[in-house]
Amino acid sequence: MRASPRCGARTRNGGACCAPAVHGKTRCRMHGGAARCGAPRGNRNARKHGRFTSERVAERRAVRALLGETWELLRELNAGE
Repeated sequence: MRASPRCGARTRNGGACCAPAVHGKTRCRMHGGAARCGAPRGNRNARKHGRFTSERVAERRAVRALLGETWELLRELNAGE
């Protein structure tokens, strides 16, 4: 038992987990090494929602730039008063 490989996870206080790793895995049963842990292969429920696609990121950047220009214009108008 003492010679078995240890879990590679970190605890909340930053130290290493001292529990033995599950056979054939790098984590203990509490940190993700348990059987049937995680999504099954080919999981259709884990599809991306599209929020981080390149088109959506570009759209958010464009809106942010437009808002920045609008605020700058409002500052200039208020400074002229």
